Amino acid sequence: MKSKLISISMILMLSAFLAIAQDAEKEKTSFGVVGGINFQNMIGNDGSGDKLTNDINMGYHAGGNIQIPIVTKFYFQPGLIYSTKGAKNQYTLLGTTYTKTTTLSYIEMPLNLVYKALLGNGYFMLGFGPYVAYGFSGKVVTKGGDVSLDQDIRFQNVVETNEDLTVPYYKSLDIGGNVFAGYELSNGIFAQFNSQLGMIKINPEYKIRTDDKSAVKNTGFGLSLGYRF
Repeated sequence: MKSKLISISMILMLSAFLAIAQDAEKEKTSFGVVGGINFQNMIGNDGSGDKLTNDINMGYHAGGNIQIPIVTKFYFQPGLIYSTKGAKNQYTLLGTTYTKTTTLSYIEMPLNLVYKALLGNGYFMLGFGPYVAYGFSGKVVTKGGDVSLDQDIRFQNVVETNEDLTVPYYKSLDIGGNVFAGYELSNGIFAQFNSQLGMIKINPEYKIRTDDKSAVKNTGFGLSLGYRF
């Protein structure tokens, strides 16, 4: 009888140990690669204080992240992503309609807190957190009638009075917030819907403008596919 109790106790202890080991395995740090499409816009006010009426500009993003367990079901997920943002705008001048497309390229670092709950054969994911981005290249392309004009964007915080005012200027730094929801399969493949809102102005200060009311911020959403391993 005593030997049976000892055997049963050992089996229960072994089972408990294996369960704990499996949970620990599930909670290990993991790496992910991700990519997808962006639907970006630029919101805010122009120099006169009027609301911007831009349209969505489609871009893309690609990069990776690290998922670090904090407590059960919660993870810290920093990443590094290449992302294109911007906007489109249409206007009419002397009877001709022009389309101006602004495209900004960023290296972006999202710092998300992620909640993952078991759902079916995978996990439901909900994440949010800040991001910091650095713009390093961009273009403004204007087309209309027989006109096609390509301009490289210059990144600087202040535009002095002696600088070329025909050049498009933007600040390099962008800071904002992320929110996303998605689903991850047991094999590591996942899909998610992303949303972003910029918190700081990305338009520079123009020294020549004494009453400039410009306030331009990035915003948008996107769809991502990825793999976690």
